[in-house]
Amino acid sequence: MEITKTGFGTWNGGRFMHFGEVLEEDRLRSLIESAYEQGVRTFLTADTYGTGKADELLGEALAGVDRSTYALVGMVGHDIYDGQRAGARGYARFTHPEIRSEDGYSEYLKRATEKSLERCRAESFDLVMLHNPDHIGYTHEGVWEGMSQLKDAGLTSKLGLAPGPANGFSIDIAYCLENFGAHIDWAMFILNPMEPWPTNRVLPIAQEFDVDVMTRVVDYGGLFHDDVKPGHHFRDGDHRTYRMAGWIEQGNEKLEKMRPIAEKYGLTMLQFSCVWNLSQSPVKCACPTLIQEAGQGARLVEEKLAELAGVPDIRFTEEEVQEIAAIGNNEGCMALKGASTRHEGMEPQPDHWPMTPSLEPVAARWMLDPSF
Repeated sequence: MEITKTGFGTWNGGRFMHFGEVLEEDRLRSLIESAYEQGVRTFLTADTYGTGKADELLGEALAGVDRSTYALVGMVGHDIYDGQRAGARGYARFTHPEIRSEDGYSEYLKRATEKSLERCRAESFDLVMLHNPDHIGYTHEGVWEGMSQLKDAGLTSKLGLAPGPANGFSIDIAYCLENFGAHIDWAMFILNPMEPWPTNRVLPIAQEFDVDVMTRVVDYGGLFHDDVKPGHHFRDGDHRTYRMAGWIEQGNEKLEKMRPIAEKYGLTMLQFSCVWNLSQSPVKCACPTLIQEAGQGARLVEEKLAELAGVPDIRFTEEEVQEIAAIGNNEGCMALKGASTRHEGMEPQPDHWPMTPSLEPVAARWMLDPSF
């Protein structure tokens, strides 16, 4: 099954990622079933979500469904088997030198993929993505040899790169695609009309290497669901409480400036964000976060799913894409993750590390500023 224009991630519903109310298992399972019935036919999961529980729930929800009628995307990279969880930071990447040496990369990737498939009740994925890689994952030939062997073993049809968890990694992505693009079919980036940067800098690189793109955080922390307004109350532990101060107020001001274009096409604001993403090469799939907000009067997450399922096959003009990007312009608003001169003299950390001589010409070639 080919990846479809809209996707459903097991991060939806707040059960495995902390957004809004936590859906009960039965309700989340029903949401997955409803997504399939309404025509959302790409499903994404990661083995680290709920330490395998997300895989299991997805497998239960899709049990008995003809496997040829939906695309299944798995993500592996955090070592939930041999690593130890470090609180809110989660599990270490499988490439951490204290866990294994490079000669163990291939074995781990195969084992993790097979275990994830078992939980998903499937024989193979349509796409396996390297999830939240560290600096080794972006640059080590052994990692991508191991990923390639997943295809050879019949465990997946295609391979991909899923940077994260936060925004950035632009120089690392460029290096990875330049050196291992022959292995990579898909990449997943953060992108929405209020966060065009920095993904707008790597989309041309993906296109150059014939890598298709799926996008996450399409909802911009829920603002494009149109029910997160100034004064919104977040539950304790909600990931969005870590965003910069004023993001809701500023975002709603921008939302109103964008709304006339959405109304011109008869789109809800979530559909508007999806269409804006899909209007850009090489974006082929939009995967927003479906959130059941806390409190009375909150829109039902089922309504938001119906909007996602109803994304029409239309595209904005290039002029409209640029007009929307200008309204949402966020360039330079944050320090990016990954390689940066900001980290000179530091030891590499899981999500940020210093520039290296091999990265410097890549940054120059693609005009990527290493100081962010």
